[in-house]
Amino acid sequence: MDPVRHLKISVIILLLLVSAGTVGFVTIEHWRFLDALYMTVITLGTVGFKEVHDLSDTGKVFTMTLIVVGVSVLGYIVGSLAQIMFEGQIQRVIGRKKVEKKIDALHGHYIICGFGRIGSLICKEFFSHKLPFVVVEKNMDTIEKIDEDGYLHMKGDATQDETLLKAGIKRAKGLISVVTSDSENVYITLTARGLNADLFILARSSEDGSDIKLKRAGASKVISPYIIGGTRMAQSILRPNVIDFIEIATGSGHLDLQMEEINIPSHSLFSGETLVSSGFRKETGVIIIGIKKSHGKMVFNPDSQTRIDASDTLIVLGNPESVSKLKNLILHHGPVAAKQQHKGHSHHE
Repeated sequence: MDPVRHLKISVIILLLLVSAGTVGFVTIEHWRFLDALYMTVITLGTVGFKEVHDLSDTGKVFTMTLIVVGVSVLGYIVGSLAQIMFEGQIQRVIGRKKVEKKIDALHGHYIICGFGRIGSLICKEFFSHKLPFVVVEKNMDTIEKIDEDGYLHMKGDATQDETLLKAGIKRAKGLISVVTSDSENVYITLTARGLNADLFILARSSEDGSDIKLKRAGASKVISPYIIGGTRMAQSILRPNVIDFIEIATGSGHLDLQMEEINIPSHSLFSGETLVSSGFRKETGVIIIGIKKSHGKMVFNPDSQTRIDASDTLIVLGNPESVSKLKNLILHHGPVAAKQQHKGHSHHE
């Protein structure tokens, strides 16, 4: 049992003993309440002061019983306090409360179940992109590693409803299940889908046929690291330059080139414009290599007359500064302003 819980139970028993002792002296010796309470406290504290009044034989037996029980309870309390202080339980409890408050404040976050090799890499990427997330892990040794990395986390079994509810699954945007066991990933997916029908669930698959089970369980998307890794290694031999380009474009630490996706807001003034009329390429210099339409269709290498609609997602390629400029243009400007800005630049030249 947790030492803190030990201490709480001991204090409750001590309070009950004080109450029982006070009532006992009032009933047996017919003392005043204050005298009975005083006698109970000095008896339990084994102080050794003289009795408030002379005791009857029944009162003496009652007092001896109170001393034996009281000393045992007080010894138990002292032991619990020592364990709490030596093991740093107080600091852990306070720290845990702070973490719980941070988790309760999360909204639109991701829940990452499992902190193995894949889970740790996902956390690293999310952390570098300042994406809110909480890790759920049940292995104590692994939790110590998460503590060192400074990620928000909680100890628990992700297959249990209570654990996912504490992780804020009702408010979460997505869940990523990357524990090593496919069966556990299936259980986690089933539990998560039952608690939040609209949740995006990404699950890891290791064995053949597990992807089908995971999708039946409610996974939005299933990824097999072994298939991706094997395919990537083969392509590194078959198409090395293509793979080099992809690694440069998608690498989070690369400073010269960045591939990014940018969503067109529902209220955007660019909705209804074409790629050429929007002025994206002229104003920012980015290359739009694809458009994910709001209904799900992907348009690869769109031509200049491709229409942009609200809730579309642009897949763009360019240097980080240009990508940031495009994001700012889409969020804070319209096509008219963009064209005027472009004209101003041309006139100045």
